[in-house]
Amino acid sequence: MTRISTPFNAKTTAAEILTGIDLTGRRIIVTGGASGIGLETTRALRDAGAEVTVATRNPGPGQQALDLSDLGSVRSFVAGWTGPVHAIVANAGIMALPTRQVAANGWELQLATNFLGHFALITGLHDNLRQAGGARVVVVSSGIQLREPFDFDDPHFERRPYEPWAAYGQSKTADVLLAVGAARRWAADGITANALEPGYIHTNLQRHVDEATMRAMGAMDDEGNLLTPDFFKAPEQGASTSVLLAASPLLDGVTGRYFSNDNQEAEVVPGGPDATSGVAAWSVDPAAADRLWDYALQATA
Repeated sequence: MTRISTPFNAKTTAAEILTGIDLTGRRIIVTGGASGIGLETTRALRDAGAEVTVATRNPGPGQQALDLSDLGSVRSFVAGWTGPVHAIVANAGIMALPTRQVAANGWELQLATNFLGHFALITGLHDNLRQAGGARVVVVSSGIQLREPFDFDDPHFERRPYEPWAAYGQSKTADVLLAVGAARRWAADGITANALEPGYIHTNLQRHVDEATMRAMGAMDDEGNLLTPDFFKAPEQGASTSVLLAASPLLDGVTGRYFSNDNQEAEVVPGGPDATSGVAAWSVDPAAADRLWDYALQATA
């Protein structure tokens, strides 16, 4: 397949993606849409006329409660939704928890929040997506998917030693495979599904990252003050690829792809410790996507 290119770049803002686009009548769900790039995604879509439902663990006025690590919460949200949904932006996530934490049902918390909860939400709203005609599923992943394949033998670190970045990495690989799996199953329903990496942005997502790691990235000085290296993006720039995949007519009919933080489709590359850009072959492997889909169906049944 020919890689998709767009006229945008890494510094394009979410609002610039939607210049001249009218989203009136579109109903869009953004998980984690109350802060960080989720907030900027929500703002840009609303400014273009969309009706955006913000689903968040700690809802404020006009927002809906959704704890992705709690299947009961996900099912309640799904049961309460009526009518079509034109796009779901699976944006909420947690990163690099320093110690292994589990949800009430025993799931490792990063996998529960970043992948399994979103899987349950998206599959639960499949009929609503189909009703919309031309609906889109957008899954926010991360460049860390280059480093960590999904471990089907021990996804919840029940036997292997827990490592924060390995747990985060496999959850983000799973997110790409979620998009691939949905694309393989739902094309006939007029539903497209794509994944993306937003790039480096200062948000609350980094709250569990230790100071040594932040300093090594050049994102913190010796006194603990945040720095913004040239390769970092502002939140409104970090939200651009989510908005591109959720609403730009340039992506009509495009499905099963992974887009980098420069708003271009990424090259498929071998994953591993030396990989610095692109999408790992294991993250877009159809066989792995099918295996993960079957695993997730059973886990969330």
